[in-house]
Amino acid sequence: MESSSRDQLLKRIARLVRQNKELEEQVKKLEREKERLLETTDKYRILAEGNELRGLKVSKEDNALKFNMVTVLFADIRSFAGISDEMDSGAVMDELDEIFFEFDRIISRYHVEKIRTIGDTYMCAGGIPEKNITNPVEVVMAAVELRRFIREYEAARRGSERIWNLKIGIHTGPVSATISGKSKVSYDIKGRAVNTANRIQGVSDRDAILISVMTYELVKQFFNCEYFGKLPVKYTGNIQMYQVKGLLPGLCVDGNTALPNDAFRVKFGLIQFTDMQEVILDKLEKELPDFLFYHNVKHTVDVVTEVELIGWAEGCSDEEILLLKTAALFHDVGHTVSYDDHEYQGTLLARRMLPEYGYTDEQIERICKIIMSTKLPPRPSDLLEQIICDSDLDYLGRSDFIPVSNTLYEELKAQDKITSLNDWNRLQVKFISGHQYFTATARRLREVNKKLQIERIQSLITEG
Repeated sequence: MESSSRDQLLKRIARLVRQNKELEEQVKKLEREKERLLETTDKYRILAEGNELRGLKVSKEDNALKFNMVTVLFADIRSFAGISDEMDSGAVMDELDEIFFEFDRIISRYHVEKIRTIGDTYMCAGGIPEKNITNPVEVVMAAVELRRFIREYEAARRGSERIWNLKIGIHTGPVSATISGKSKVSYDIKGRAVNTANRIQGVSDRDAILISVMTYELVKQFFNCEYFGKLPVKYTGNIQMYQVKGLLPGLCVDGNTALPNDAFRVKFGLIQFTDMQEVILDKLEKELPDFLFYHNVKHTVDVVTEVELIGWAEGCSDEEILLLKTAALFHDVGHTVSYDDHEYQGTLLARRMLPEYGYTDEQIERICKIIMSTKLPPRPSDLLEQIICDSDLDYLGRSDFIPVSNTLYEELKAQDKITSLNDWNRLQVKFISGHQYFTATARRLREVNKKLQIERIQSLITEG
């Protein structure tokens, strides 16, 4: 390996190790945050539904849910006075209703929540009621499609004539949300982020999508944006604004800057993976049996980190990295259902969940095949399967092998699958002696240490 490539790999290793430690710390923090949010949500729902029975009034302000990162969109769509005066007012309102109906359909595809319409102003927000880190991209993507729809809608009816003036403003920041309704739940949001998005929309030009610098920093790797100017905001100072032209050239289909291609979906998927990872790690934290001392949250995080490390070193593409990380995330989640066939159970959950995150049928099949390749004894049939198999048994060549292997012993002992530590050590020597890493990267990083492990274990075996 050339010196520059080796240095780059070492830097990536250091970064991934650091991320691994940060993820472990975040697991417990996220668990506490989710419990707090669930308690708040349940409290509000119970109070609201029991309002009539107890004769009490619920203060929405006291029971507001707090969201740290929500992307708020205001769309103002007004008819041009000169042209619309020539049309019947009823026909204008009918068109506006049609447009708003289509707006509802578009934003729902991007998991954006409609807040309300006020006259000819349409308000929606991403990141509620479920928190996620992808909402800035989803809201801007929805805005691009809203603009495309208006253009196509008018072209189909009037050719080159235009009667609708669409102006969009978007900002990302914290909000508080209150819930109303029983059969159909709706949300009302308040906060400086809402006011800022409204003001940005107010200075937007015709047919323009303006975003704040806060949103820009979160979406600039996806969209072609031009600097627009500054907006004075009370208590905040000047906020820089950018105009969204459309998707970046490499992320759209045949130059259509409103139509995302496969490269966009993979890039978005790598970011969205963080949200999915929180869901799965939370599931593992809550539902894994107490006797799983080895196949726990830490092991899953380790494998997710390792497949990325080995994947990049082996020259995998972005899509292959996404498939590997997803398979690693799901490869042990089946332990929440069954121990002996947990790989298969993991594929069942993957098939149920992954379509919700935009994975294609082909990607899901590939992910399930990668998961099943981790079933012992490993028999990988391609590079991606080799990578996850090496990552799953990475501990065999690590310096912490003995304490990690002891947790696996305790796990098997709790299920009466092993009788004594002495028998376990003999089994380990036999297994490691017959094991070989599949990828060049794993062999280079772990094979030497693995040979030392055999000597260490043999010294622990007592005869008799």
